Amino acid sequence: MNQSLKQFMEASDFSSVYEAREMARKILPRVVFDYVDGGAEDEVTMRANVEAFDKICFNPRMAQGPVTPNLKTSILGHEIDLPVILAPCGLVRAMHPDAGGGVAQAARNMNTISILSTVAGSDVKDVAPRAPGLLWFQLYSTRGKEDSLPLMERAKDAGVTHLVVTVDTPALGNRERDRRNGVQTPLRIDARSALRLGPQVLARPRWTYQMARDGLQTYKSKKSSPKDSGSEMLSMGVSPFSWSDITWIKEQWGGPLIVKGILSGRDAQLAIDSGAEAVVVSNHGGRQLEGSPATISVLSEVVSSVEGRCEVFVDGGIRRGSHVVKALSLGAKAVLIGRPYLYGLAVSGQVGVERVLKCFRSEVIRTMTLLGCPDVNMLDSTWLQG
Repeated sequence: MNQSLKQFMEASDFSSVYEAREMARKILPRVVFDYVDGGAEDEVTMRANVEAFDKICFNPRMAQGPVTPNLKTSILGHEIDLPVILAPCGLVRAMHPDAGGGVAQAARNMNTISILSTVAGSDVKDVAPRAPGLLWFQLYSTRGKEDSLPLMERAKDAGVTHLVVTVDTPALGNRERDRRNGVQTPLRIDARSALRLGPQVLARPRWTYQMARDGLQTYKSKKSSPKDSGSEMLSMGVSPFSWSDITWIKEQWGGPLIVKGILSGRDAQLAIDSGAEAVVVSNHGGRQLEGSPATISVLSEVVSSVEGRCEVFVDGGIRRGSHVVKALSLGAKAVLIGRPYLYGLAVSGQVGVERVLKCFRSEVIRTMTLLGCPDVNMLDSTWLQG
């Protein structure tokens, strides 16, 4: 590879999530970018996730003297340097050849957690050694116990200690951007579809070169087995768990269980009763039920309802370090991000994911310094107006 092409391929000069998004939009084929960037139907819930943060104002404390914020905290037994977790995402391999392994390595380098989805397109046994002790696994299973147990065993054999179960996908949301792009949901990228999407692919030579060099991953629609580690399960797309299933999963898993997709105090209590040590307040990034509440707007209800019996995390619309600080002030132990790190991954693989985390870190430090708060573990509602 000549030097100019190498520099083009390695460019990762962005200073915010929004800049990373614009760079990713110019790198990815439209069908791939829209799959990541889009939401359900009119995308009202997706936009509301972001806009809800704008309505929350800080209550800064002035003249606090020099403030050097501490960002270290503990979540479910993990000591991490930044309360920002990389959420489980599907189709990660279509962003960049670094895929799930690069994401996990980036999180490890920043000493935080990454969560590998069953449908990420990367084998948990390949990814786990990249981030020992810092990788969690998200379980998807269309066929219930038939698939769940072997997938859990595979994750446990790889050294994973924490399991995440998503409960908001009994069916796939109506993601109209994908339909307008002429693809079925969930999106599959393979050699055949790449040929059909030829103009889009050819218009993005950087992505095409990277994927061709790596060997385009094929996602098949026929029945998969657990050894496929989710690469073929993208064609399934749904995971209709019941609360009794969650109880069974907890019994089989034995270790810490996190339930993702909670939007009410009622369901948070059901998750605890089913064995969860933590819940994630999440509406799937606005990709499932259109009309769901913005996650930050129901965070306080969930935190109040659990009464300290489990840890509470939140995702959805988190684009700035100030959003992280607001979420922690409302009672979240940490936040999860999805689209932000996928944008970084698309731009420059593992390096881009680390860059996104560094952007969040610097923004959290700046926000807390201006707020007058020296420690993320001190954040509570008194740092917010009203």
